[in-house]
Amino acid sequence: MAKRSLGELLSTDGDALMNSDSEDTRSSSNESTEYSSNNSSSVSTDVDADNGETSNGLCVECGDQPSDKLCKQCQEEFCDVCFNYLHRTGRRLQHETMGVKSDTTDSEVEDTSSATASMTDVTTTEDQHKIKEAEKEEKAIKDLEQRAHSMEVDDKEVELLKMFREHTRFIPMRLSGEERKLLRLLEAALNVSDYTDKVDILSYTSKGKRIVAQLKEMCSILAGLVVATNMKLGQELFEDKDFSQNAEWFQDVFEVGRRYKIMNPEKMRDSFGKLMYMIMDSRLPEIKDAMDFDLYKTIKTVYGFLESKDCLELLTDPLVFVATQEIISDGKPRRQVQNEIKNKERAIEVLTRKYSKSTTGNKKVMLEDIRQCLYSIGDYNSYLRSNRLPVETIIKYLHEYFSPEVKEDGPVLSIQYGKGGARLSHNHEKQYHYVNQSLTLWSQIMKDMFKLWTLSDVDLTSTKHRYNLSDTGQGLNRIKACGNLSREMHKIISLAQKRTGSWIGSSVVHLGDHTVPNALFFLDKYLQVPRILTPVYIVIGEIDKVSRDPYVHEWIENQFDGVVELKKLILADFFKHAFDGSGADNFYDAGSCIDGRLTSAWNWANTVSKKPYYKIFLLCGFTGFDGTDGF
Repeated sequence: MAKRSLGELLSTDGDALMNSDSEDTRSSSNESTEYSSNNSSSVSTDVDADNGETSNGLCVECGDQPSDKLCKQCQEEFCDVCFNYLHRTGRRLQHETMGVKSDTTDSEVEDTSSATASMTDVTTTEDQHKIKEAEKEEKAIKDLEQRAHSMEVDDKEVELLKMFREHTRFIPMRLSGEERKLLRLLEAALNVSDYTDKVDILSYTSKGKRIVAQLKEMCSILAGLVVATNMKLGQELFEDKDFSQNAEWFQDVFEVGRRYKIMNPEKMRDSFGKLMYMIMDSRLPEIKDAMDFDLYKTIKTVYGFLESKDCLELLTDPLVFVATQEIISDGKPRRQVQNEIKNKERAIEVLTRKYSKSTTGNKKVMLEDIRQCLYSIGDYNSYLRSNRLPVETIIKYLHEYFSPEVKEDGPVLSIQYGKGGARLSHNHEKQYHYVNQSLTLWSQIMKDMFKLWTLSDVDLTSTKHRYNLSDTGQGLNRIKACGNLSREMHKIISLAQKRTGSWIGSSVVHLGDHTVPNALFFLDKYLQVPRILTPVYIVIGEIDKVSRDPYVHEWIENQFDGVVELKKLILADFFKHAFDGSGADNFYDAGSCIDGRLTSAWNWANTVSKKPYYKIFLLCGFTGFDGTDGF
């Protein structure tokens, strides 16, 4: 088309202009005929200019996805993605669609429909099953509530409930979620504190000033950690306030640490001593006056909590035995274990519903409070079993493989002073009874361990007697009287004597002297009992399993004359040299006294790697007696 000036365009009439445009158009069309013919095949497979549709049922927008919708207003087929993108705003948002006929065969559609229907049926069936299970469980709980309401308690159960109620005085409450946060703060602060290294030293400077400085530093660390973890809470607690105004918070933090340690004696093994010594020092009159508060708070127990809520009748309900029992799966079929678990859960639900409604004044007991108490008692039962079971199992092995009388083909337990490191001289019968009464004493101590923890806590934090820092031969230690703990230990010894019928050796209990300086050392000493005995009884039980291997069985037969003889060898060596008075330089520190028996057992544990049966220990999975690895 020839170019025209603006004047020509304005002066030319409409007909002339149209004729001129038509001629130009025809010439342009003739020039492009060759190009169009050469590319007609490619154009025919692309977009149809008349209807704007793509071939092969593809989306008109993207051209590579199957079309799913036909827009009635646009008269174009789109895939879901493109349609939603182009019709998301404006007038197009009001456009209507219809489905695009698919090439899928009728059989495929029927298969898809049937599959969808079957999945719907399965989902419906599962929902119905869950509803039925929930209704069944609710009915079972109601039936249990009715039976519990009409349950009669005999005299034996009354006595058991009285004993059970008494034990709850020493069972600490399980930590809540918020209390566990405080525990993490405390552990972090204790790990960076050098309290004992700066306080329990011989120095010419004032010890009181050192204690106050270190306690304030500990409080500053805790305050800093709170601010770092929760700025809002930190501002509420410590902004423009001194430590004494938050005394209750600090006491709660240290109480949480003590409560956690009782339930988990294998934890805080390096830092618990610092925690207790801080509380001891904070209760000294001159330190308390300087700081205006101390760090002591009575440990929160199940009995104390229920008493504060006027809900002690929970402890007299016979259903509490079912709700707090430990489920043991040894030798039981799976169905029986599952039934026991369900019965326990139902009992917990019944008790929480029954006693959470009890109110006295404004003291309402919440559902979660009752559950927390029941779980705490369950933790106590689990703790007792795990710590007392090894002792009772070793006693059973003593009675099973040995007897007080010497048998011709049986092992002999006699020991002689100076032979094999022994510090005592006992014939077979005397050593048998000596071992039996020692193990019985340990079993009774494990049974009353929570009570001993409570009494030890009272003795350590008592202001009645001050401690003395003295060199005990094992460094500087705090020597402090343990009156409550000593009286309870003599009661336990008396019970052990009644159970065994006799007593061999000394009944001296070392407490508050250079051997056992304070109650903290006593606790640490007797916490070693399950750590020493657990590997022994596990190895004896595992020997039968490892001997199923033909090569191991042949080795045991050739070297130890059989599995039974191997067990007798291990047990005989343990009963002789773990109770031979060794482990110290004099009879006062070891020998046959109450604490000396445990010293001998620990000495045997330190020499087990030199025993001829040590490879059997390794084969059964043994790695150590410290309670951190292996068993």
